Amino acid sequence: MANKTIKIGKSVIGEDNPIYFIAEIGINHNGDMQIAKKLIDGAFACNWHCVKFQKRTPDDCVPEEQKNILKETPWGKMTYLDYKKRIEFETNEYNYIENYCAMKPIDWSASPWDLKSLNFLLDYDLPFIKIASAMLTNDELLIAAAKSKVPVFLSTGMSTLDEIDHAVEILEKDTDGDYILFHTNSAYPSPEKELNLKVIKTLKERYNCIIGYSGHEFGLEASMLAVSLGASVIERHITLDHRLWGSDQASSLEMKGMDFLYKRTENISIMMGSDKKVVTESELSARKKLRGN
Repeated sequence: MANKTIKIGKSVIGEDNPIYFIAEIGINHNGDMQIAKKLIDGAFACNWHCVKFQKRTPDDCVPEEQKNILKETPWGKMTYLDYKKRIEFETNEYNYIENYCAMKPIDWSASPWDLKSLNFLLDYDLPFIKIASAMLTNDELLIAAAKSKVPVFLSTGMSTLDEIDHAVEILEKDTDGDYILFHTNSAYPSPEKELNLKVIKTLKERYNCIIGYSGHEFGLEASMLAVSLGASVIERHITLDHRLWGSDQASSLEMKGMDFLYKRTENISIMMGSDKKVVTESELSARKKLRGN
C-alpha cells in the first residue's frame, strides 16, 4: 500500500505517523453531562486525540417489540424506550460538548445509528463520522455518510468479507478514498481467542487502505499488538469506574489504563521503526570497535 494519509483535525493518520487514539465515551456518560466532562478531561489528560459519543433517535432505532419492555435502571423502572431517551444527549448537550472540547482542545465525534442522527451530527464541524459495525449493512446510512464528504471510519465487527466488500464499494465511490476500516470483535467483552488480530493485515492487503482497531476486550495487550500489526488508529471504550451502571462499563478502560496504553503503544511505534535494513547510528561505534571499520 502506498503511504496513504488522512488529515483528521490537527492530526495526520497513516503509516509513519503517530497512532491516533479515540476515547469511546459512547453512552457511558449515562445521560449525565458531569460524567461526560470528566471523561473528556481524562482523555485529554492522557494525551488521547479524540472523544467519541453515540447518537440515536430512539423512536426510530428501538425495535417495536422492545419499546415497552420494562427495564430496571438507576432512575427506577421504566420502558426500554424511555430509558434510551433518558440517556440520549441532544442539541444543548452537544453544543456544550463542542465548546468544551474546543477549549481543551481535543477532537470529538459520534456514531450515528440512523439518518436523523447523521444529519444532526453534520450540523457540527466533525473531523470524521464513525459508522458502527451494526450499521455496516445499512446502505442508506453508509451512502449518506459517504456523500457528506466528511471522512468515514467504519467498524467491521460481525461482518463477512462479502459484506465488507459491498460497504467498501460505497465508500470508494463517494468518499474520495477518505475512509478507515476498523477491525473489531463485536462481543462485549470480546473473548481473547476470538480477537483474530491477524485480520488487520488481511484488511490492509485486501482494501489497500488505512486500518484501525476498535477493542472491546479486557486488558491492553491486544491493542498494543494491533499497532505492531499495522493499525494506525486505536479506539477503546472509556469509563470513570468499571462499577458504574451500564453494559459497556466493564470492558472499558479506566483513566490509569488509558495512560498506560498511550505510553506503551507510543513505545511500540518507536520500536517498530523502519523496514529498511541499515547500520544504525548507535551501532557505528560498536562496528568500529569489533570490526575495525
